Amino acid sequence: MQTGKQYGYVRVSTKEQNENRQLAALLEQGIDRTDIYVDKQSGKDFQRPEYKRLIRKLKAGDVLFIQSIDRLGRNYEEIIEQWRHITKEVLADIVVLDMPLLDTRPKDISLTGRFIADLVLQILSYVAQIEREFNHQRQAEGIAIAKEKGVRFGRPPKERPHIFFELYESWQREEISARAAAKELCINHRTFILWANEIMANRSAITTG
Repeated sequence: MQTGKQYGYVRVSTKEQNENRQLAALLEQGIDRTDIYVDKQSGKDFQRPEYKRLIRKLKAGDVLFIQSIDRLGRNYEEIIEQWRHITKEVLADIVVLDMPLLDTRPKDISLTGRFIADLVLQILSYVAQIEREFNHQRQAEGIAIAKEKGVRFGRPPKERPHIFFELYESWQREEISARAAAKELCINHRTFILWANEIMANRSAITTG
């Protein structure tokens, strides 16, 4: 029988300010509001102030409740590492409310809840990894197709002011330096050289064509 304290953890992103739904779900479990820790931060890693405070509070026999696994984090490798730390080193339990199989508390069956939860988490991690690889492959294929169709990626090239062409001709005649021309245009020296090289390349292509 569980004799430890119950804690709750809530996470919302900085763009999603409303944590009430998660709080309500945890309060329904009988968790005191003062024992629910809330981070308004991305789930990309576990460098979150309230999560760190919570982990320092957890003791053996305690139970940590979260509404869903993605509230704990979004990197499944780090989630598994945190899961292992909490359940194997701290010896506390974890309950994920929207996924009953992710409940490490002992069950009255031959296999403990912790074993089943660990197994389910490993499967979820595998599925998430496959999905990430599939998305990366699909993205790469999409970019390749777009490039074949002439779609250009990245920031659009900076528009050249009309005076650039006059300064370019003066630079070609060695009447002005590249740095002085760039200063006149309020651009970087390297940008002026890049623009000049593009003109020379275009002219060369027209001549040889």
